[in-house]
Amino acid sequence: MPDVPTTDRVAVALLPARAGPHPDDTIFVKEAGELKDAHIDRLATVAPPLLDIDVYVEEFGRSVVPAYRRGVADRELPADVGLARSIIPPATSAVRDFSRLAPRIPDLLAEKCVGCMACVSACPDTAILGVVVPAPELDGRIDAAAAGAADPALAAATTRAHFVDTQKYGEVPSRKGHARGQFGIFVDPIHCKGCGECVEVCAALGHDALVMIDKVDREPATGESTLDRYDRDMRFFRSLPPTPPEYRNDKALADLMLGEHAIGYVGGAGSCAGCGEASAIRMLVAATRQVHGPESMGIVAATGCNTVFGSTYPFNPYRVPWTNSLFENAPAVALGVRARWDASGHPERRLWVLGGDGAMYDIGFQSLSRMVASGADVKVLVLDTQVYSNTGGQASTATFGGQVTKLSAYGKALHGRPERRKELARILMAHGEVYVAQTSPAHLNHFYRSVLEANEYPGPAVIVAYTPCQPEHGIADDASTRQAKLAVDSRAFPLFTYDPRRGESMAARLSLQGNPALKEDWSKGPDGAAVDFLAFARTEGRFAQHFGADGSVTPEILASQEDRLANWRMLQELAGIR
Repeated sequence: MPDVPTTDRVAVALLPARAGPHPDDTIFVKEAGELKDAHIDRLATVAPPLLDIDVYVEEFGRSVVPAYRRGVADRELPADVGLARSIIPPATSAVRDFSRLAPRIPDLLAEKCVGCMACVSACPDTAILGVVVPAPELDGRIDAAAAGAADPALAAATTRAHFVDTQKYGEVPSRKGHARGQFGIFVDPIHCKGCGECVEVCAALGHDALVMIDKVDREPATGESTLDRYDRDMRFFRSLPPTPPEYRNDKALADLMLGEHAIGYVGGAGSCAGCGEASAIRMLVAATRQVHGPESMGIVAATGCNTVFGSTYPFNPYRVPWTNSLFENAPAVALGVRARWDASGHPERRLWVLGGDGAMYDIGFQSLSRMVASGADVKVLVLDTQVYSNTGGQASTATFGGQVTKLSAYGKALHGRPERRKELARILMAHGEVYVAQTSPAHLNHFYRSVLEANEYPGPAVIVAYTPCQPEHGIADDASTRQAKLAVDSRAFPLFTYDPRRGESMAARLSLQGNPALKEDWSKGPDGAAVDFLAFARTEGRFAQHFGADGSVTPEILASQEDRLANWRMLQELAGIR
């Protein structure tokens, strides 16, 4: 749409100022004994708003976002009256274009796809999307959409290539009397950053249904550009209704991403390619909104990577209420929001706090502990990268012993961080009546189940999630899932859940299910070799200096191995396994 002139834009966003005193100033004065909240509610019925939020949001999408996309915002836009109130309208990042960021993009080999949905959950950018269409409807929808294309036959062919008949969505529903479903995977070119995480996840499962291809100006078979093809096919995807409920299996938790309310984190955020934090946030929002409804949650975000890539003005990837205060006080802010919601008659809303190492392990630990001890119905997702990712890679108390960071360099006197890692989840269990989970988005069912249980728990709940950071861990863009699984297999980061509803004893409350070889010190690989902490550390750049070319290892990394084993044995003992 064309830009609205500056003067008109201001006029529609702001209501005219009142001339002279209000005819009845007494209504603005709180009466003796009147509750503050009651006074505020009364004022809302008589005082004109300074900002018409509905008009502002509409105008924001019409003028502010397009100006930033064209790179002319500094020259053409006035000061934003909404931003002065710390407002960014929801889901504005849906139109943020990363299509020129990477030279390659995932491509589907539909005949190999089984509909497992692992790729859809793993994508940190909401760039790979799944859908099921009843088979009798599909051809008609494709033909109708293709009719308006420059080459209808080509449009129909490329669209049809996204769909496959699977056991999961075809055969199983048909046994229940439903039409067979056709499962489709689509890649959004404006959100995909080319990390290849989806390809890696698919290959690890043995399907190989996704491959990376080059973006070219002219594809040999058709002469059209790769991005034009993807854009056209995505327009078809956007025209489809949500996957019907009869094709979603409540027991297959990956199907949450097929829900009509699942996309509450719309993509277009400024996270690094392959970011582990973004995948965790997407899955959290999807599980909460899909199960409890599109208006069922809010987020208080502690300053860190998640707030930087999640609120880069004017791009907001969230479709849920979101606020950010300081680095160290998000749980305290959440206590205030929770109290206000409860007083306003919204006790059923789920309130989530997001924060990283500093916000939860270090500077903000006091606030987190106080919130948990309060018994308040607040949920927390700790984005555990074992380092201060946002500020340049300094050590935190979540950092592994021996890990090389900006504040724990490998030198003559010290070889990486000299201290052991703090076990936040173990500390939180000591608070007693709190749900605690240690998990990772790579362990899809464990992660989703932890979110569902946390949302159901009538009190505080904390999920500590392993979220790989590509630049600070020294791993590839496509490695988040692979490294998180290896962290669990090697006892670097064991999975567990602690739920007071299970019983009175620690052994009853604590479950280590999800870890390999529960009763053993170390799990074993296919070749029979132990998958220990050294096996994990050898695969990441942050530990590289501890391993010599001759295969030698430093005393510090051996000490870290002993620390990880001791932590695992303690968990075994607490869970009644040892």
